[in-house]
Amino acid sequence: MAVTITVDQVTPDLTRLRFLFVNLYFFGSPGSWVLIDAGLQGSAGTIVDTARDRFGEGPRPQAIILTHGHFDHVDAFPELFEHWDVPVYAHRLELPHLTGQADYPPPDPTVGEGAIALMSFAFPHKAIDLGARVRPLPDDGSVPHMPGWRWLHTPGHTAGHVSLFRDEDRCLIAGDAFVTTKQESLYAVVTQEPEVNGPPAYFTPDWANARRSVERLAALRPAIAATGHGPPMRGQELNDGLENLVREFDRIAVPDRGRYVRGSAPSS
Repeated sequence: MAVTITVDQVTPDLTRLRFLFVNLYFFGSPGSWVLIDAGLQGSAGTIVDTARDRFGEGPRPQAIILTHGHFDHVDAFPELFEHWDVPVYAHRLELPHLTGQADYPPPDPTVGEGAIALMSFAFPHKAIDLGARVRPLPDDGSVPHMPGWRWLHTPGHTAGHVSLFRDEDRCLIAGDAFVTTKQESLYAVVTQEPEVNGPPAYFTPDWANARRSVERLAALRPAIAATGHGPPMRGQELNDGLENLVREFDRIAVPDRGRYVRGSAPSS
């Protein structure tokens, strides 16, 4: 698969970088900004260049916020630390996977149809160790260096998955709680036609919690959704898609078969 790089504005203060098949986000202004998720191995240079284009020479992020720690959201570490020695924040339940203590459940390539799902057997699921840089998100729901935003615990795809929401404009950074492409399908990943889908099935071990998380996010009636995979979606198209996902979750999101369909996976 050729490396695809896309940079676009979600809101005036939120920029999306798509590197190959995953998104990460830059929030803020030149004086104070954060990185949300950290992308794939090999993307650190592109991340730094995009930050320079957005914020100018020199400024580093105040922090890096992780929606979760799957490989496609963290594998630019440790190279990123060579450029920016900054704190990393994640949910407490995600910390064992970010401090080398517990691997994620392995991916399940038997779910659904699609080349990405079939290739997922090779996707890394081992814990990484970010050392003392990683810390828990504040218990009060605030997001460090993101005034006006709050984090929501949206487990299912991982136990410590979080989404970020800004009430002022109802902007949602959903991570992989739901996505806007059918991530299991190579065709859908290449074409990037916007479509609300459940979390990537090959890496989702807890479908009961995944459903509850989608219901919680849909109830927010977001005006904009920026997800870990797929293009940003807005307005009625987004809300119709979320309502349909809630109503038809078993049909749209839950695989017909698979290692995790009838229960949660062990933590390691």
